[in-house]
Order: sequence, then C-alpha cells, then structure tokens
Amino acid sequence: MAAINKHTDANGQTSYRVRVRLKGHPVQSATFKRKTDATKWAQQTEVAIREGRYFNKTVSHKMTLNELIDRYLVRVMPEKKASTQVPQKVQLDWWKGEIGTLTLASVDAARIADCRDKLTDEGRTPATANRYMAALSHCLTYAKQDLQWITSNPCLDVRKGKESRGRVRFLSDNERTRLLDACKASSCNLLYPAALVAMSTGMRRGEQFSLTWRQVDLQTGRIILEDTKNGERRTVVVTGPALDELRKMGKVRRLDCDLVFPGHRKTPIILTKPWYAALEAAEIEDFRWHDLRHSFASELAMSGATLAEIAEAMGHKTLSMVKRYAHLTEGHISSVVERMTARVFGGE
Repeated sequence: MAAINKHTDANGQTSYRVRVRLKGHPVQSATFKRKTDATKWAQQTEVAIREGRYFNKTVSHKMTLNELIDRYLVRVMPEKKASTQVPQKVQLDWWKGEIGTLTLASVDAARIADCRDKLTDEGRTPATANRYMAALSHCLTYAKQDLQWITSNPCLDVRKGKESRGRVRFLSDNERTRLLDACKASSCNLLYPAALVAMSTGMRRGEQFSLTWRQVDLQTGRIILEDTKNGERRTVVVTGPALDELRKMGKVRRLDCDLVFPGHRKTPIILTKPWYAALEAAEIEDFRWHDLRHSFASELAMSGATLAEIAEAMGHKTLSMVKRYAHLTEGHISSVVERMTARVFGGE
C-alpha cells in the first residue's frame, strides 16, 4: 500500500513524500511538490512492483562504473578460469581509465561506441576491441541481472567490429624439417620436444605448458586435459616421435616439479627466446607458436580427416572454428562423393 505524507518546511514550501510498501519487496519512496504527482507515482509504482517490472532509477544515477567493476572483480571474477582472469582484468582496468568515473546511467551505447573506436584508432584490431567490449558487457549484465542496478545492457546496442576470417599459417614439409632441426640444435633441451608435441597433438599453448605428468599415460599415448578453453574434459592422442620424446623425458623428469615442461622455479617454462632463435635459424618467417596448432589441423585435413574429426581432435565444440581448413579437405570430399556416385549410379 502507498502512504502520502504532507510536509511544510520553514519557508512555507509544501511537499508530499510517498512510501510504497508491499510484502516481500523493499520500501520505495519519492518526494513531489504536487499531491497529484505523488498519487500518480504511487499508483504506477505499486502496479510495476506487482508485475515485476519496477526499477529504481536512482541506483543507476548514483553508482559509477568503477564501483561496478570493483564489485565484479571481487564477486564474479574469482569464479572464472585463471587464463580468463588475466586478460579480462587488463581490459576492465582500461575501461575504468576511460569512463570509470561515469555513473551507470551515463554509460550508454554512444560512449561505448566511442571507446570502441578509440581502441582501433590506437592500433588494436577489431577482434581485440570486441574482446574489450565483451569484458565490459559481462560486467553490465551482472549489474542488470544480479544487482538490478540497470534495466538494460547498452553493450548489446553497440555494433561489433568485423573480425578477420582467421589466420591459417602452416608449415610446408621443408619448413617443418628445418624448424625441427633448428629446435633440436637449440641450447634449450625442452624446445624440440615441446615443438614436436605441439605440432603432433594440436594442444593449445596453455593446455600444453600447464600439463603435468599425472595427466600423461605413456603406455597408451593418451593425455587427459581437465582445464580446457571450452570447459570440457578432453583426451589427446600422442603417437610416434612425440610419444617417444615424452617417454625419454619421463625417465629423467624432475622430482620437485610435476610439470611436463617445467621452468626454473616450478612454473611452466618460457620458450620465447629459444623459439624465435630457432625460427631465425630455420629461416622461417611469419610464424608463431600457435601456428603449430594450425599445422596440426592442416595436416589432419590433408590426410583426409573430416571437419567434424578435426573439431574433435582440436577440442572445438562447433565446426565454425575449423571451417578455415575446409579448402584442404576438398580432395577427401571429392573422393567421398565419387564413391557414393559409383555405388548409387554404377560405374568404375
């Protein structure tokens, strides 16, 4: 029910304070100069509360984006994987520096679009700008759904930048031989087995360098990945020279650290310097560690694997991420169509 109280101040000015009380809901109040306005607001507010669509706009005009992000970092961020927390914290710090002092009511689509354009103007790719916007969008969704500080997420009204179709850089047979020879000649004794495992299994960098011996079955050549990018458990098959290298490493592995590729301080090894030195020695240009994963997928495609098989081997939930390799499977698809045609319509 609503209660309206008349108040007259020392200067003789009259105002009307309204309180709407409904069981199971917090008390809502407002002050008006005219009783008719107070009565109208009370009626509208009571109906909106009963229908579950009331929103107290004073919160969005009082709370700042900085306060929202700080709360999000404490309440929500710890639930995310460590590999997600690091970049998102950087991205959210950037938003705090740009528009953090604004109230949530002032953080609209136009301001977010201006920030998106600033990201690309500073040299970041559209894909990177989209990741920054996604981090902010997660915060604003939290404010809307969990905190009810805002009625809508303005990020949903901002156009995303067009991303490239995806990089497909893989090693030729000659490049692969030169690179492995250079890695084998490196002073870093873990570079060669690490590169060999990467191009033989297609594991992501984070998956490979967080790998422990408990996850590796050297007898069957199976690796169990518990913490993957898509959040699902995955089995990786390792065979041939890569498995031979792992078995050699298993015989002389460190007792003070369970990591398969350990650094000096019981943390994953960092291969940046020896890796780029090997690329230079092998005279290979425009190639990154992640491209070893592309090489793995490309070799699967050229060996006749279907897109579904490639997706499963690489740990993708959908086929969209592996369609970039479709042109490499054309020969395999042609042979499948030819076999079907011969069976249905006859022929040699």
